[in-house]
Amino acid sequence: MTTMQQMTFVQPGQFEWREVPAPTLLAATDALVRPLVVARCDLDLHIATGFVPFKGPFAFGHEMVGEVIAAGDQVPFAPGTRVIVPFQLSCGRCANCRRGWTNSCTAFPPGAAYGLAAGGKTDFGGGFADLVHVPFADHMLVPVPDNVASEVACNLSDNVADGWRGVAGPLAERPGATVLVVGGKAQSVGLYAAAAAVALGAGAVTYLDDDANRRAAAEALGAKAEPLALGEGRRPSSQYEIVVEAAGDPRALAFAIQSTAPNGVLTVVSMYFDPATPVPLTNAYYKGITVHTGRVQSSALLHDVLGCVSCGKLHPQPVTHRVTSFSEAAEAMTEAGPKLIFVR
Repeated sequence: MTTMQQMTFVQPGQFEWREVPAPTLLAATDALVRPLVVARCDLDLHIATGFVPFKGPFAFGHEMVGEVIAAGDQVPFAPGTRVIVPFQLSCGRCANCRRGWTNSCTAFPPGAAYGLAAGGKTDFGGGFADLVHVPFADHMLVPVPDNVASEVACNLSDNVADGWRGVAGPLAERPGATVLVVGGKAQSVGLYAAAAAVALGAGAVTYLDDDANRRAAAEALGAKAEPLALGEGRRPSSQYEIVVEAAGDPRALAFAIQSTAPNGVLTVVSMYFDPATPVPLTNAYYKGITVHTGRVQSSALLHDVLGCVSCGKLHPQPVTHRVTSFSEAAEAMTEAGPKLIFVR
């Protein structure tokens, strides 16, 4: 195969399937993977609608499960092996990777990821393609257990792991702590955070969101769901030891800080694109809370996330609102809903 088909983001609302050169093995640690199932990330939706001002053209799709087609001599996966391809590229060898900072591997440019060339400035291809080139595949690829469906595994490396990191570490330090998730624009990430909190034994999990469909999904995951209602002047009625802000609204960020208990932990999984975002630091200061933000460490967390799914504790399925085919990807990318999955 010298050429292949690849779906390209051109501009908001416009995607095209294009013929491009097919990748080849370049090193003994490389692999070629044929994507089988690709999930739409929360960010993908906002790129597709133009809310996030990324400029095309670039290859699209980064939450994926595929099968190994070919691999170098140092890759321990035979052709036909079903694998998760982490969306961020990392080598597993540099000082950052060894410390678990796989979102900032020094072997690649900053922001290196599949399907997000506008963010990382380099196009590494995307999941909506006949083949994906995976460098350092001995480190990158994660085999999928037989008891985990590809439609479940495909989004574990990004959105599920992103929700997981908001609660897993804090709950390990504070077993049985109360958890609040403020849902919104990072729609599936917030729901996966609620699912992870339930799976990891949080004392109580509350999910706030003005979207009724997402509230229903949160309840199916085992959380207590209520409207957020910030437009009605809502004030926090309780304080939570662990809070995840997934709304992407400065008002929600302020509400999340107000809702975090003294010495609690707030993780901001939302992306803010304005040059400046108001943050009520005085409130955070007097309560002594810890605030985390930044991209998820995909490869560093993926094995734990997959293990929790495989053992039956974590159930991300209720977040998926529709499963369809690759052939509908270009037309369906702007569809409303928290998680859209495409099967080859």
